[in-house]
Amino acid sequence: MIHTVWPYLAVMLLAAGLFPAMERRFGWRVFSVLPPIVFTYLFVTALAVSGLWQVNDEIRAAQSMLTAHMVPALLFLLMINCDLRAIWRLGPRVLGVFTCAAIALFIAFIATFLLYRHWLPGNDWQPLAALSGSWMGGTANMIAVKQAIGMSDQHLAMSLLTDALCYSMWVVVLFSVARLAPAFNRWTGAKSSGDMEVAETPASGPTTYDSVLLWLGMALAVAALSGWLSGWLPVSSMVSGTTWTILLATAAGLVVAHTPLARFPGAGTISSAMLISVVAVLASQSNFHGIAAAPLYLLCGVTIIAIHAVLLIGFAKLFRFDLYLCGISSLAQIGGVAATPVLAASYSRALVPVGVLLALLGYILGTGFGLLVATVMSALAGQ
Repeated sequence: MIHTVWPYLAVMLLAAGLFPAMERRFGWRVFSVLPPIVFTYLFVTALAVSGLWQVNDEIRAAQSMLTAHMVPALLFLLMINCDLRAIWRLGPRVLGVFTCAAIALFIAFIATFLLYRHWLPGNDWQPLAALSGSWMGGTANMIAVKQAIGMSDQHLAMSLLTDALCYSMWVVVLFSVARLAPAFNRWTGAKSSGDMEVAETPASGPTTYDSVLLWLGMALAVAALSGWLSGWLPVSSMVSGTTWTILLATAAGLVVAHTPLARFPGAGTISSAMLISVVAVLASQSNFHGIAAAPLYLLCGVTIIAIHAVLLIGFAKLFRFDLYLCGISSLAQIGGVAATPVLAASYSRALVPVGVLLALLGYILGTGFGLLVATVMSALAGQ
């Protein structure tokens, strides 16, 4: 049994790298259904339940320190590649579809909670709020919302499983409906977006050891500064010091994204490694208690996507949106930056940059969107 911090950290890093390495090396199909980050969470949770490490004061303090500093550092790094000017240049048509998709997703989350609220007593609405952060942005936004609202680590497992399984189902649907685009566009009266011209985001150079050190140092410094500044800002029942820390770190990343520093390579690589490491640390504080509730949250996830799809189709008919932009906007939110360019390429190669930029916009809005959903659900739950 592990009793000290350094062996514990070694296990966390090894577990965080294991499944991404297996996906890269073997490319098993199971990773297309459940991504490595979900396997990492379940694997580390199993290790925690088995008692591989003792949850003493030393390890508990390390877990608290790591999550408190790594989450804002992670969000800072994720924002570095988000160019707001490039997103704005997409024009009102593309941003209009994205906005309608976001409105449809918000309504879907609130309506689903109202449908199932009798089976979600107490704080059981929190996994849906964290999920909304992920389905607007990504897993990092889910973790940020989880930290901001004080959600338990047991509830995080529900959010991750629902995210992975329902997202996989929705990806299959969006790929399958591509052949219906001509009929859909005739019905909505829309012109196909397959011939759009958008400048691609220039790639940065290779990641070097000096860039890793500089970005890590900068990210941790921003996390520390954000934590210090949050102590001077007002708090409430829904806006805590942690919430301010997360929002300040996100804003700092957006500012740096519009400076020459953004062209310095390495931020994306480090943020990917940091994300799965944070998930491993969170899983190490968890257990399988409450896993029997998973089917209910999966049902909620399917319901959310179904309502979102119906509303988005209605918006498409009302505003004459084409199928390609609807599908890309939806997956940019629910799927994120990894899957959206692939879907966009299957529709039209000209739409790949659109998919990337909309997914990055989702990352920017994800935490705020999740906190808004959390505020509404908390009020509806009478808390």
